[in-house]
Amino acid sequence: MTAYDKFFWLIGGIAAILIVASIAGRLLALKVKNDNGRAVVENLNARVRAWWVMAVVFAVAFLIGKVATIVLFALVSFLALREFLTLTPTRASDHRALSLAFFVLIPLQYYLIGIEWYALFTIFIPVYGFLILPSLSTLSQDVDHFLERSAKIQWGIMVTVYCISHVPALLLLDIPGYTGQNAILLFYMLLVVQMSDVLQYVFGKIFGKTKVVPIVSPSKTVEGLIGGSVGATLIGAGMWWITPFTPLQAAGMAFVTVLMGFLGGLVLSAVKRSMGAKDWGTMIKGHGGLMDRMDSVSFAAPIFFHLTRYFFTP
Repeated sequence: MTAYDKFFWLIGGIAAILIVASIAGRLLALKVKNDNGRAVVENLNARVRAWWVMAVVFAVAFLIGKVATIVLFALVSFLALREFLTLTPTRASDHRALSLAFFVLIPLQYYLIGIEWYALFTIFIPVYGFLILPSLSTLSQDVDHFLERSAKIQWGIMVTVYCISHVPALLLLDIPGYTGQNAILLFYMLLVVQMSDVLQYVFGKIFGKTKVVPIVSPSKTVEGLIGGSVGATLIGAGMWWITPFTPLQAAGMAFVTVLMGFLGGLVLSAVKRSMGAKDWGTMIKGHGGLMDRMDSVSFAAPIFFHLTRYFFTP
């Protein structure tokens, strides 16, 4: 089976799932009578509508090719960083550092992926960005909350740019027997992460009783975590045929991806709660901000990338 055959089977499967979800959502909306039930169904329907849009955008980018995919995720990082810094405001004295982050670090990070310079891509932001950004802020001679401000900028860039850039970085891996199929592996990783989020939400709403960390994330339950994790892991294992993994390896990779995605959601929920916010923004109706969908990805992508590189490349 060629790479295009696998891709179209995958897209067809996703479209079928979304069609079923859309029809089910319509039927549920007609049957639910109480306000709480209507709110849950409307939230689910909004998520499905948003996923139609996101699935089409990602599919088009993948079909156009590597450059389009890299540009797409560079834009995602730009918008995600803007959301992060909007919710965690800085000061005018940090503008030099922020300008460098938006207009130099982001383009260069993704350019390094484009030219497949792995050695520099992996250290560019953690080393050079880490040292240069606070140095620029120091030139303003504003020492008020300097460590706190610098930490916000550093953290924002690491999560929204460095971590997310590992998604298109999957395109540069040279996996034996898998030439030309890396875009499908990228799609696989994103699908496992997002299926985990959706299934945790559904299982939590249906069976959820025991809160995991109620102060950090009131909606996350033990039942939702277990049901969503098992379900997403099984889905990941079942899709082994589009990956370079065996069924057992696919299950292991999916499980680690799900676990890291869950931790990413928790950590970034804690950041939101510390700022007194429920969502990162309102960009995606039914999902909040862009970072509300990318929080899990930001933690899962680097681990998935490096495990794949370590175990499945020469």
